[in-house]
Amino acid sequence: MLVIGSRGSQLALWQSRWVSAELALLGYETRIEIIHTTGDKITDVPLSKVGTKGLFTKELEEALLAKSIHLAVHSLKDMPTTLPAGLTLAAIPVREDPRDAVVGCRIADLPHAARVGTSSLRRAAQLRQHRPDLTIESIRGNVDTRLRKQAEGQFAAIILAAAGLRRLGWQDRIAELLEPGFMIPAVGQGALAIETLFDGHGFDACKRMDDPATRCCVTAERAVLAELGGGCQVPLGAYATLSNDVLTVLAKVISPTSSAAYEGMVTGSPAMAAELGRQLGHQLLNAGAAEILREVYGA
Repeated sequence: MLVIGSRGSQLALWQSRWVSAELALLGYETRIEIIHTTGDKITDVPLSKVGTKGLFTKELEEALLAKSIHLAVHSLKDMPTTLPAGLTLAAIPVREDPRDAVVGCRIADLPHAARVGTSSLRRAAQLRQHRPDLTIESIRGNVDTRLRKQAEGQFAAIILAAAGLRRLGWQDRIAELLEPGFMIPAVGQGALAIETLFDGHGFDACKRMDDPATRCCVTAERAVLAELGGGCQVPLGAYATLSNDVLTVLAKVISPTSSAAYEGMVTGSPAMAAELGRQLGHQLLNAGAAEILREVYGA
């Protein structure tokens, strides 16, 4: 029997049950073990102010290394770009919709100074570029908690990942999907990551769930993030697409106040995914993003 490590949120459990069902189709029996992470315990502070990498992965990875679970299911966007020694991403399944979604009201229809909730510096900074008049405030909690706060009138609109809403069956709550030309998604948004030990039963079972096209795209995105330092305090979006054997990678770095922004794009062979991501990250640093990093980190 394979033991799947999962966070306890509604969305995390949906993701783990989906992986369990896919493994069942491959002939494996599973059970899910809930593991509470540091990020789950910190609910009253914006994540960007916590400043700790791996907030939603550390305890799951410790369980993997202790061999008390065989695999851990993550939202890829929560994962640091460097994994602990001995662990690997055995599978990155087919990606869900990577776009950001607005619940409540379309951005163009929001009244002047309307209150918008988001837990993401990336979303807030890009939204200010389009609507500097809006009042953007941090909102934490599980997806259902955020939806309830918006429905109660605490926010005129909230911005969430479209993938989470779709997975939980709440796509009818989406007022608008934000295209990458308007808001570049987070690195790995919409993708799941199945983490295991390098060898053993968990890796052998899960590697069959890997989607090469999705892995190619998110590899490029994560390389951009790694080149820029991999922190969560910098508003950064990166999004890669694969079409006709050409990989296109977009990325944007914005100052937290939205006073400066640097955007770039590279294209090339999907076999060079990581190199293309590093190249784009380097371009952004040279264009001026390095100054934003110094501003944020005080270096």
